[in-house]
Amino acid sequence: MSIPLLDVRDLRVAFGGKEVVHGIDFAIAQGEKLALVGESGSGKTVTALSLLRLVQNADISGAASFTGGEGGPATRDLLSLPEAQLRGIRGKEIAMIFQEPMTALNALYSVGDQIAEVLELHEGLPARAAQEAAVQLLADTGITEPARRAKSFPHQLSGGQRQRAMIAMALACKPRLLLADEPTTALDVTVRAQILELLAELQRKHHMAVLLITHDLNLVHRFADRVAVMEDGRIVEQGAVATVFGAPRHAYTRKLIDSRPTRDVVSAPAPSGAAPVLEAQALRVGYPVARPGVAGWFRKGEFVAVQGADFRIAPSETLGVVGESGSGKSTLALAALGLLKHGGSLSVTGQRWDAGSASDRALRRQMQVVFQDPFSSLSPRMTVEQIVGEGLTVHEPGLDTAARRTRALAALADVGLSEAQFPSLLDRYPHEFSGGQRQRLAIARALIVEPKLLVLDEPTSALDVTIQKQVLGLLQRLQRERGLSYLLITHDVEVIRAMAHHVIVMKDGAILESGGVDRVLDAPEHPYTQKLVAAALAD
Repeated sequence: MSIPLLDVRDLRVAFGGKEVVHGIDFAIAQGEKLALVGESGSGKTVTALSLLRLVQNADISGAASFTGGEGGPATRDLLSLPEAQLRGIRGKEIAMIFQEPMTALNALYSVGDQIAEVLELHEGLPARAAQEAAVQLLADTGITEPARRAKSFPHQLSGGQRQRAMIAMALACKPRLLLADEPTTALDVTVRAQILELLAELQRKHHMAVLLITHDLNLVHRFADRVAVMEDGRIVEQGAVATVFGAPRHAYTRKLIDSRPTRDVVSAPAPSGAAPVLEAQALRVGYPVARPGVAGWFRKGEFVAVQGADFRIAPSETLGVVGESGSGKSTLALAALGLLKHGGSLSVTGQRWDAGSASDRALRRQMQVVFQDPFSSLSPRMTVEQIVGEGLTVHEPGLDTAARRTRALAALADVGLSEAQFPSLLDRYPHEFSGGQRQRLAIARALIVEPKLLVLDEPTSALDVTIQKQVLGLLQRLQRERGLSYLLITHDVEVIRAMAHHVIVMKDGAILESGGVDRVLDAPEHPYTQKLVAAALAD
């Protein structure tokens, strides 16, 4: 590397006297793509935000030399610039794409207005010209009907469209350095591939440097030129992607590389004559929607979210449901749980399941759910004892407090949480645990009533790769030991391959393909399934 565009030396970040980034060094050349890799809590995002001094109440030291372009200003230290000068760099010379566009975009303004604001502030464009440029930027990112979408508010766009709008905003002033913080984590596999290709194309077009913050090694392998691996606020290894991935020197790097989901399930045949744990025939879910014009005054229209779905789950088996956002996966799961009105028929262990009366309580006990985000699905006001033992108060009200505590501790031990690790475990609250530990709490809450089926709605998509592997291993072990069945909802083909015995592929509410996991993923017949599998392999 000759003269780097950005040269970071001895960067340290502390909060309240506690250092979380410990004197790291790295550099990025013009037009280069550097990935900063590590698990949550390793210091990746704090590092990126500190470069633009966007971290509140942080003590930042070291140097971050940013070199001007041809005819531009001399090298400047981002960490010592006055706020007024740094404000001129943010968004113009250095831009950032945040992890969650729904929270990064202002809900009160249209996306076109938000992009135009950047152009008005940094480029001095008049309002009309800025609006026209915003529409063109949206078109450049591949958004269909850009003029109409520019008038849309963030909640009116899909996840992929919001991420494209964020990219359009970040690239509005043609920055020379882009900081991309987990830009594809929350996206479906096909949308993730599209966003990655878009970033690579725009990076080449503008000869822009990119600092990619991620925990996804597949993304790094496909996108970056060099990689720096962070652990506990330190860079433990860095170099060319091929070199680091081909011959990792540090144990933590090897741990990350070895964290792909692995298959460890047993296909135990169901006992002769055993009823399916869950069976659906012609399952249909529809929502009323307003009809346009005068006709809407008299009769509502209908949006069909799930149409004519047939499936069955045998004891000790996993049915994977895969598809993009909006395909109907989660709606199907909610209907199976009896939380949505539906047409067709559902049966649990051979008994009709309507979920409409108190007599169905015994069947409801047989089906429990683990949600995608454990932080939002666990009440912050309840202790671990209250959270995990809640099901017993409903399904076994005769148990006394001591018995409930014993059962709660046993369920927690089954998922790898004990008082030896966490003193006063039952008296703790969810915020005192990591993401993976909170997901274990959610699994313990589901297991304590001894169900036969767990509905797993994206149970690992919010977790780091190493934690994901641990949680999947836990679910595989519990299935072998308890004979559990799983209805696994996910958009991650690799998770399906590791966990499922059978799989159904959904799009626009319909099942396009179904069968054994090896047959569907290794020899897909429907073009949509082929597209999903190809995107997963490329990723």
